[in-house]
Amino acid sequence: MSTPDQSYEVESGLSPLVSQEEMRWYALHTRARHEKAIERRLRDQGMETFMPSTMEVHRWSDRKKKVEVPLFSCYVFIRCALSAEDRTRVYQVESVHGFVGTRGASLPIPDDQIESIQKVLAQTAPWRSYPFLKVGQRVRVRGGAMDGVEGVFLSENGDHSLIISVDAIQRSMAVRIDGYDVEPV
Repeated sequence: MSTPDQSYEVESGLSPLVSQEEMRWYALHTRARHEKAIERRLRDQGMETFMPSTMEVHRWSDRKKKVEVPLFSCYVFIRCALSAEDRTRVYQVESVHGFVGTRGASLPIPDDQIESIQKVLAQTAPWRSYPFLKVGQRVRVRGGAMDGVEGVFLSENGDHSLIISVDAIQRSMAVRIDGYDVEPV
């Protein structure tokens, strides 16, 4: 008789030596506009993949069409133990540039980040792609009364602010930008 963990391993094709704890999500950097094909090839090889996508309306001179496009262009997520066999299978897929990481080390992505994206995409609530902002990064407000205002992004206790500084006098002011669209400068 098999335990629940063993039955999962058999159903998912994992060897009994690979525990669930070793399975982690990783991002693969891909060639542009090859995400769907790469995701399909990896899935056909029995690997667990995730490629979040969205529908966009593309316009040509003679027509409009809804097209499914990757939410994060040039990236596909893969869940694996990162064994030598997994790496070999990934690198054999044409148009994969490599695992995302630093100094040759693949950077695992926390499960909760992938799960959060999956939960949002499963809902009917409206959402949109947004530029990644780091605290301390220079940003520009887009639209509204502060269109074009630039400053440094700050987040304190969930409130997002824009710090506008006058370097010559070493003074700054902060303005809340919740509700405004901002983009990296």
